[in-house]
Amino acid sequence: MSQQEFFSVNTLSQLAENIRDSKKKHTLLFAYNGAGKTRLSMEFKNLGKKGEDSDTLYFNAFTEDLFWWNNDLKEDTERFLHINTNSRFFKGLETFDISNRIRDILATYASFNFDIDLSAGTVVFFREVLVDGRSELIYNIKVSRGEENLFYWCFFLAVAQLAIDKEENYEWVRFIYVDDPISSLDDSNAIVVAHRLAHLLKLQDGSDSSIKEDDKIKTVISTHHALFFNVLCNEFSNARKIFLSKGETNYQLKSTNDTPFIYHISMIQELKKVADSDNLYKHHFGQLRTILEKSANFHGFNGFKECMIIDDADSDGKLYNRMVSNLNHGGYSLFEPEQMNDTDKKYFRQILDNYLKNYKFNKELFSKPAAAEPTA
Repeated sequence: MSQQEFFSVNTLSQLAENIRDSKKKHTLLFAYNGAGKTRLSMEFKNLGKKGEDSDTLYFNAFTEDLFWWNNDLKEDTERFLHINTNSRFFKGLETFDISNRIRDILATYASFNFDIDLSAGTVVFFREVLVDGRSELIYNIKVSRGEENLFYWCFFLAVAQLAIDKEENYEWVRFIYVDDPISSLDDSNAIVVAHRLAHLLKLQDGSDSSIKEDDKIKTVISTHHALFFNVLCNEFSNARKIFLSKGETNYQLKSTNDTPFIYHISMIQELKKVADSDNLYKHHFGQLRTILEKSANFHGFNGFKECMIIDDADSDGKLYNRMVSNLNHGGYSLFEPEQMNDTDKKYFRQILDNYLKNYKFNKELFSKPAAAEPTA
């Protein structure tokens, strides 16, 4: 798909079919939160299901549901993770040294450790600490949310390695689908995660690979994290790269090229488009704040307020600041979008228009491309 090509689909199932039919071995997809990335991953998985059988090994928000905490609220000492060992994700792991496979990956990101008991379906975490100058292991710790997500991710990578190596019990995997694995990571770790994932997926692409081309696993990676997407674009120069946005009645897609994806331009284009079409929802204030925060950081300001022009509509800037701050944390659902009222729309347009006046962008960026038929 070339840089000039655009297309739209009516449903995420149609998009999932389009990606499945692509001749490309790797598909990279960028979309903002609320555009349907997680739902797309489930539509993709469901298309590959035949009874109890499936062809997709996936990592998304539902992967976390395979684990849940026993917090031992009474004694506060025996804290551990339960594992849903009924899931196909864990089938056959007893024959592999899965714990050490995970540790080799986890050591890149974190200092805590763990023990897995697959027969009992439990994971116990522990950490080495210094007590009175002596090293001591503290067991049954409750790791942070970020560390917990890292553990899930490393567990997935270890299983994905088994699938790529065509190990027994994972020969059913034809697709690996990864959706937003780095929501709790800083930029440095986002780069490390992207490189590690790329290295894993490239193992089967080597010229000395014994795996036939038709038997190689195809991969789909979707994310809202721009830096993560940028790194993957550079790692997979021949991948299919797509930008996904949700229209009023359909899903719109356009290709990106193999240079780093300038995400803030696309975000501004999207905000300008919905502002002009009067199709504004409360979650758009969150996207507007993201742009303002990034601009403030780039120009060395202390906060996003410095990137908003003070005008007659808001002489001291307090109103605009309050609008962006409060509506960015309004408790709305991204999956059941709530439209702005007329007053909110007016202030949104004023803030956005003032921003575009103050920071000059190429006006041609805001022209609307014509939609074409989907291509692989």
